[in-house]
Amino acid sequence: MQHYRKKSRAKIEHVDLPIENVKPLIEFLHKSIIAMVNVLAILMVFVIFVGVWDVMYTIYEKMFIEPAFHIGIGDILQTFGAFMAVLIAIEIFVNITLYLRTDIIPVKLVVATALMAVCRKVIIFDFHDLSPQYIYASGVVVLALGITYWLVEHIHENHDNS
Repeated sequence: MQHYRKKSRAKIEHVDLPIENVKPLIEFLHKSIIAMVNVLAILMVFVIFVGVWDVMYTIYEKMFIEPAFHIGIGDILQTFGAFMAVLIAIEIFVNITLYLRTDIIPVKLVVATALMAVCRKVIIFDFHDLSPQYIYASGVVVLALGITYWLVEHIHENHDNS
């Protein structure tokens, strides 16, 4: 039974950038891509720090610079947008580090990140400036990503139970 499980998992899992048993040029190129993914991880941490600093400065500015504690709905939406941007950057960093550890693109996490990014956009919509078609299209994208996430989750549950 153990042999069957290993064989079944081998069909499900794959390695996107193998570096064993490949031609030297391909091995070099794959290692180069992995090095660039490491650079992206470092840059993403920098983006997260800058994003957190921006959120802190925005809150400080709205709370303590004259007129103090004068926060409108636009300011709240701007702050929410900044928070969500940092959370999306963190999700992208998690995607990068997961990719570095496994060489497998985490589809479920990528779809969740995309869903969060689109939902961030929906949260900060200024409905006075947008056409109804844009709003409907955004709703369709959210629905499609939600269904995709559910399907990916459902498929993973079925593979885990078998």
